[in-house]
Amino acid sequence: MDLTALDPELRRQIAAGGVALAWAAFTGLILGREALRRRARQRETAALASGSGTPVLVAYASQTGFAEELARSTARALTTAGTPVTLRDLSAVTAADLAGAGRALFLVSTTGEGDAPDPARAFIRNVMATTPDLSGLSHAVLALGDSSYAQFCAFGRSLDAWLAGRGAKALFDRIEVDDGDEAALQLWQASLAGLSGSTELTDWSRPAYGQWALTERRLLNPGSPGGEAWHIRLEPQAGAASWQAGDLVEIAPQRDPAARETGLPHRDYSIASLPEDGGIELIVRLQVDTGGRPGLGSGWLCRLAEVGQPLEARVRSNRSFHTPPGDAPLILIGAGTGLAGLRAHLKARAAAGRGRNWLVFGERTAAHDFLHRAEIEHWQAGGMLERLDLAFSRDQDQRIYVQHRLREAADPLRAWVAEGASIMVCGSMDGMGREVHAALAEILGVETLERLTDAGRYRRDVY
Repeated sequence: MDLTALDPELRRQIAAGGVALAWAAFTGLILGREALRRRARQRETAALASGSGTPVLVAYASQTGFAEELARSTARALTTAGTPVTLRDLSAVTAADLAGAGRALFLVSTTGEGDAPDPARAFIRNVMATTPDLSGLSHAVLALGDSSYAQFCAFGRSLDAWLAGRGAKALFDRIEVDDGDEAALQLWQASLAGLSGSTELTDWSRPAYGQWALTERRLLNPGSPGGEAWHIRLEPQAGAASWQAGDLVEIAPQRDPAARETGLPHRDYSIASLPEDGGIELIVRLQVDTGGRPGLGSGWLCRLAEVGQPLEARVRSNRSFHTPPGDAPLILIGAGTGLAGLRAHLKARAAAGRGRNWLVFGERTAAHDFLHRAEIEHWQAGGMLERLDLAFSRDQDQRIYVQHRLREAADPLRAWVAEGASIMVCGSMDGMGREVHAALAEILGVETLERLTDAGRYRRDVY
């Protein structure tokens, strides 16, 4: 056919159609090759799954309990599909465990600006500091993090790189989860199906939220030079709820109180009460951006939600911040809204009649920011607080913070620890958390602090 004799517009359409057909052929070839490669990877993964009766090692490192929760769901899913599993806290995993595992899944969090969870410190010190031959290990990493921090998923990435550097082979690419993103979790679940040799696994996802009601909202620090801190109370709408001191509540916020929205990031808060109190109590700082707009979670609880309005929440166990067993002394350190997690522990200790408690608490001013002052002074007067040290940073020319109070009390602190005391820290990681950790390392020594961490006597709920 002589195309030059045709209408110009028709010639353009024919030419375009030829390009489209060529592009379709090219992309079909590429996609076909990718499908072949994907099937090859699936066959390789299935061969790994069926080629050994050795249990899959599922190891987790969790700061707030979420990685542990996902690890347990992973283990249940694989077990149900007929794949044997060994579930273990990363702190208990040795180099020999890795060398003999054959296959291992790691579900690990990153806290603060790129820090590993406290329970992972023993693994970093005892295993990652060594050079084992892991050429016989096939692995995968689920890295949990929050992209609002610069060092997103830093520990998961460093663990993955270390494993590869020791010769371990990847079962599939590392999966990174940004603030509990459901799509990433579903990708992890789909990848597990290939690992188990099953076409699909029993569906699992984050447990359903329950119905709660916001029954109280009270400003705790009127006139404060800092941000507003609110006492929030939630009550379950269907039966009693159960938790223990140190646990968290996960809340699904909404932007509009009149509309139920899905897909918004969840928010975790330290619980400041016990089940015997009949509801969950929180201490929430209203967060605002540079334009004065309230944050998603704190704005919802402190501004938008109406008292009496139902909301969706669930309790999540946070074993790494539970009180150590026994009646040994307890040193509680926190600042600002970090008092929430400490308050629950003090309530539990008071209920058990255990009075060897020492609270170190910091805020801005005694006149406006001594949160729950009457309650704390009541515990002190009644013998439930053997010692109380306060640091109100704006009440004098020189700024005084909780880490300064710790250094001032270095000798008593060492004596309490020698008597078996455990240390619990709750509050902001970037400010108080790092400074308190540095002060404790200075007072007690780095090795002693590491031993306390390994023994579960140094526990932190930092955010």
